[in-house]
Amino acid sequence: MSNKPARSLYFENANGRIWEEPEGYLRLEYRPGPREILQFRALLTHVAQALSRRNWDKILVDQRDMAPFSPAEQAWMTNEWLPYAVQNHGYRYGAVLVANNVFARLSMNQLVMATRNLAHTYRTFEAEAPAMVWLLEQR
Repeated sequence: MSNKPARSLYFENANGRIWEEPEGYLRLEYRPGPREILQFRALLTHVAQALSRRNWDKILVDQRDMAPFSPAEQAWMTNEWLPYAVQNHGYRYGAVLVANNVFARLSMNQLVMATRNLAHTYRTFEAEAPAMVWLLEQR
């Protein structure tokens, strides 16, 4: 039996789940399939609130099963959510487990390029173990 503290579920809806990890970061897991825009915005709004609540700056973003971002999702994340999460909620480091869907990977690459002027670092990974190592090394 492990004495490691358990992670706790912070929020969940049809688009994904947000976990609070005992090591001091959030885990955002996207569900497969198309997303409804209001549910998508709610999910990410809860991510920002959880960062502030815990005073954390790191997220492990699991996009492996994710569908591509829609143009509306892409625009909202680029122009509103990500700048707000960085400036008002302290989001600094995102370790991204890349999507299996090539179009989802491309939409994430577009987001990274469009927001590279923010005080924020994304790094992409194929596997979870190196993603966690990198995320926990960030200070």
